[in-house]
Amino acid sequence: MGLLDDKTVLLTGGGSGIGRAVVEKFISEGARMAVLERVPERAAELKKDFGEVLLPIVGDVREMADNERAVSETVKAFGKLDVFVGNAGVFDGFRPIVEIDKDTLKQACQDLFAVNVIGYILGAKAAIPELQKTEGRMVFTASFAGFNPGGGGVIYTASKHAVVGMIRQLAHELRPTIQVNGVAPGGVYTDLRGIGALGLGERSTFAEVKPEFLQSPAEQAGAYLFLASKELSPVTNGACVDTMFMRGAPPGAPAGRRAE
Repeated sequence: MGLLDDKTVLLTGGGSGIGRAVVEKFISEGARMAVLERVPERAAELKKDFGEVLLPIVGDVREMADNERAVSETVKAFGKLDVFVGNAGVFDGFRPIVEIDKDTLKQACQDLFAVNVIGYILGAKAAIPELQKTEGRMVFTASFAGFNPGGGGVIYTASKHAVVGMIRQLAHELRPTIQVNGVAPGGVYTDLRGIGALGLGERSTFAEVKPEFLQSPAEQAGAYLFLASKELSPVTNGACVDTMFMRGAPPGAPAGRRAE
């Protein structure tokens, strides 16, 4: 018996990194997974690796229609939706504001917030009707940077503070029917994509700058399972589980916090 037996999960950004680790963990616990993935090749690889228990959906989290289609196709394939995991994200490469050209600053902000914040809100909106039927759960990828400086540049840090506020507000608005929580990782070895407006490509920008903070994607997956499973977290709502400080922060790291 797995902790997610007979549960259906829709996750965004599951082709690599934390998202893929969560897919692997959830399927090992009995879940049926749908993954909204931007890159067709990654979507095809997920299907090849996990077979009939996984439905890949190619689409863009920045588009309401793609989020609605993902929910519709999930329910069509598996009959219901129990958990929505908002995970797709992009990074600013720790770029300080003084190093961002004024002519690209606005576009960089728009591009990053479109994925990290608006994409989550659109996904939540699309998932609500089906989650209300199952009294389901939402889990979002927040960040160490949602509570502390130093976890990204000014744009990324602002976006993750916004995500923490969004989690708290959604938990307030959707209680008691839908539980809403988040996971706040520190730096993770992953190919987190940078935003083009800052000249960043798909590379592990955390690994280049702060190797002492790094964790593996697999180390994060247990926190997502905890928040997705009613058996493990029956009363948690509006919280962000800080995985960096669960693991043990390196000497000199600032104190972590959790959302209340």
